[in-house]
Amino acid sequence: MPGAVAAWGEGKSGDPQTVAHGAAAELPQPVPVTPQTIYDLASLTKPLCTTTLLLLAVREGRLALDTAVQELLPMARGKPVGELTIRHLATHTSGLPGWLPLYALAKGKRERALPVLVDTPLSARPGTRVTYSCPGFILLGLLLEVAFGQAIGECFRVRIALPLGLQAGFDFSPAGRHIAAGAQHPSAEEALLSQLGFAHDARWLPASHDGAPDDGNCRFLGGAAGNSGLFADATSTFTLAGQYLKGVSGLLDAEEIELATHNYTPGLEQARGLGWQLAASPGSSAGPALPPHAFGHNGFTGTSVWVDPEQGRVMLLLANRNHPSHRGVDLHPLRRRFHSLVCGLQKDARSAAL
Repeated sequence: MPGAVAAWGEGKSGDPQTVAHGAAAELPQPVPVTPQTIYDLASLTKPLCTTTLLLLAVREGRLALDTAVQELLPMARGKPVGELTIRHLATHTSGLPGWLPLYALAKGKRERALPVLVDTPLSARPGTRVTYSCPGFILLGLLLEVAFGQAIGECFRVRIALPLGLQAGFDFSPAGRHIAAGAQHPSAEEALLSQLGFAHDARWLPASHDGAPDDGNCRFLGGAAGNSGLFADATSTFTLAGQYLKGVSGLLDAEEIELATHNYTPGLEQARGLGWQLAASPGSSAGPALPPHAFGHNGFTGTSVWVDPEQGRVMLLLANRNHPSHRGVDLHPLRRRFHSLVCGLQKDARSAAL
């Protein structure tokens, strides 16, 4: 990766320690990283935006975790997807596939995205397997739009960013900002299309540009979706993730935090909360320094955030590993090492204070 910003600290401080290193862009010319650099958060959108909006929708009585898709979408009645619940979608136990090229299946027509999702066959009986599913969270985002009667980007702005004073640090369309550059060609998505036999439909893949999300489905849906689309700087990301710490949050109460970070999938492939992955998941990027009930998420672009409720701390790395081109770089060893270093630093600081 050309560069990254690391941020860590106690959530109650609201003022993380940050380190910026390397370049925000290598091409067309080098641009240095700063702590204020905006990154494509990719799938961090799932817990930070979609899960948070889900909790607020439950609070307002707009839906419940056991609400079925067909209760919000009459077009889904009588179909397997219609019988899925909000809980299935939020815990990745819906049986929906990990990825679908909605733009190709909908033949470039955005209004066809929802019918395509509703008609998607399930690969497993709901609740029996954890299959990390971007289509599941895209559907969840669309259901939240129905529940709130408002586009997801506007829901995020009004219900999350504005109350927390984060509207300057978060954006679904950050044009003109100091943005870490992404891939210059969507080679990863083209490879996925080819694997699924959609190579001849690559013409439907939405064009990318500076400030557009790396995720093609999100670009197809206008740049804001339940699975991806958020851009943010490190301090803003730290502040929002810190809202999931009891006694710190000004947005969520303790019961809502417990609702989001409870392990709903004991004995299955991963330990999953609502959107959040728990550190108890085999092979997670948390590493041995974090307790099993810590929770976090990774983003395809190179981002990650982890929250340790035991110590009340937040740790995040924002990187653009896909610049200048998509690369299969495994960042888990770096993330685990980073978490170990942060935990060691804070342990040393507490010892010195004593």
